[in-house]
Parts: sequence; C-alpha cells; structure tokens
Amino acid sequence: MNLPVQVDQKQLMDILLNVGTVRPVFIWGAPGIGKSAIVEQFAKDLGLECMSLLGSQLAPEDIIGVPQITDGRSVFCPPRSIARDEPYCLFLDELNACSHEVQKAFYSLILERRIGEYHLPEGSIVIGAGNRAQDNAITRPMSSALLNRMFHVEMVANSRIWLEWAAQNNIHRYVYDYICSRPDHLWAQPPKTEEPFSTPRSWHMLSDAIHSYGDHISEANLSLLAHGCLTSAHATQFVAYVRQVRCKYSVKRIIDGEQRWPERAEERDVLYFLAQSFRSQLVKELPPTRNQLSGSARTLAYRAKELLVELAEISLEIAQMAITPEDDKALPNWFIVEAAKDIPNLVGKRK
Repeated sequence: MNLPVQVDQKQLMDILLNVGTVRPVFIWGAPGIGKSAIVEQFAKDLGLECMSLLGSQLAPEDIIGVPQITDGRSVFCPPRSIARDEPYCLFLDELNACSHEVQKAFYSLILERRIGEYHLPEGSIVIGAGNRAQDNAITRPMSSALLNRMFHVEMVANSRIWLEWAAQNNIHRYVYDYICSRPDHLWAQPPKTEEPFSTPRSWHMLSDAIHSYGDHISEANLSLLAHGCLTSAHATQFVAYVRQVRCKYSVKRIIDGEQRWPERAEERDVLYFLAQSFRSQLVKELPPTRNQLSGSARTLAYRAKELLVELAEISLEIAQMAITPEDDKALPNWFIVEAAKDIPNLVGKRK
C-alpha cells in the first residue's frame, strides 16, 4: 500500500477522532514508527479500554469463538477478549498479516461490528493497522472485500513531533540532542538483510539502555548498544556525536571561529560527524537561489567555503562528503558553483 497522501502522528490522531469514531480505520506504516502507541492514546483520550489482537497469531476460532449447545441448537460463543459488556476500542494490529481465513472472520466484525449473534456495545471502535510489503515485515495480500470495509491512511514518522514527545518522556539527552541535529536519522528504510535499523521505537530502546547504564557508560558499551538498535551508519555517527559532546566540540563554535576542526587521527569519526552536521546546517540555512540570501546566510556561505578549505587540508575525503548530495538533500547549486570558483583563491590566501 502506497497512498499518495501521508500523515504524521498529529494528523493521524485528528483522523481517528473524526473518522475512527464512525468508521473503521486501517493505519499503514513502517515498523516501529508508533502506530500502536497512537491507537492506545486515542482510546485513552476517549475514555475507552484498548483491546489489542495480533493478527499474525490469530486463528478463525479466536474471532468467531467455539460452538455451544443451547436448547438443542449450536450457538457460537465469541472469546471474552472481544465479547464485552461495555464499549471499548478493538485494535487489530498486524491485520494484513492474517491468513485469508482469519481475514474472512473479520468481515462482519469490521463492517457491522458483529460476530454471529453478538454485537459490539454501542460506542465501540474498531481500528486496524499493518506494515507495508516493502518493509520486509510479515504481510499477506489483503482481500479486496476486507480492504473496502475500512478507511485507509498511511502514517510516516515526523521528527519534530517525536522530539516534542521525547522532551516529555525522559528520552536520554544524548538521543534527544542527536535527533535534534540529525532529524533525518529518526527513521531508516528496513534493510533487505536481517540487521537492526533506526526507527522511533529503536531510538527509544537505545535511550532506555543508556539510562540503565548511566551517563558514564563507556564508549565500547555505547557502541555495543547503538549497533544493537540502529542502522549501522547511524550507530557509528551517534557514537561519534557522544564523543564530540564529551570532548566539547560544537559545529556552532567551529562556524563562529571559536574552535577548529579536530585534526588528530583518533578523532576522525568525530570529524566525520561534525562535517555531516555542518553539511546539514548548510542545507537548512542556505536558500535555493542566491537572490534569496539574507545577510546572515551570506556570511554563513562565505564562512562555509573557508571551513571547507580547512576541512580538505585535514581530510579531502570528508570534505568531498560534506558537499555531496545525500538522500535527495543537496546543497544549493549556486553555492556549489561559487565554492568551486572561490575555494582555489582561499587556498592561495592560506598559503
């Protein structure tokens, strides 16, 4: 499922409050971005208990129940987890991981909120969720009959909203500050191979693990934790970031001329992270066209060229990386052209 319009966490909550109360909603999204947490918060906001069923672990009888003989007739008895007296939120997680037999068992429950003779209490809500096929998660094709019974929405991770949540939920300052500087590392596409990858959930796990060790965690243990939760490249840069913090390096201080790039060979990973952060700041601060330059952006552009020269003197490879497009986020063309023209002159002045 690839919907042309995607939503963040706050937009999804608004949809659930307006659509989910009258029609079943299915939430598509990558693993670990917070689909379940949103549904649980939605139910809590409405004062409803949230009952979760995991689609990948269900059999048809877990939905329709088992027959019982009453007055010479068989009556199906739905399970206690579904058959309740008070209204509640029924969350069908990993719904698209169900077998087709289980999917069929959900038909009347999702459309009519009914299983056999049992009807969900008035005011009950049914929400489904599942991963996308491209995420290498357990998925099965959803039948058109089931697909057409639900309103569909695709959720994506939003770093700004996650940081707002993180500030109120004891996320470790190393993790919080790192995502502030590299919001593009909050989520990564699941790899084709079996290895950890970055998601809001995995960053939360890393935060809990660092809290457990304490702020004086060794670099070796920090590296072990990061590589056990995150995409490998993100883990390496996160460890470099923490080393940078402990060594008191700062991109802002380097730009302001209060510090120099780290030059020692054992600080190459810190230098790499600082260069990545420097590049991210330029992408953020420099406008697409030169005629949009403000005074502060013009000063930054000139200073950036000087810093690229200094960086190249330490590591030409890292300097080249600092101006190379990454994840469709490129420096403005006008800056690249000016840098190619001005840097030789700046090199000559330094000599």
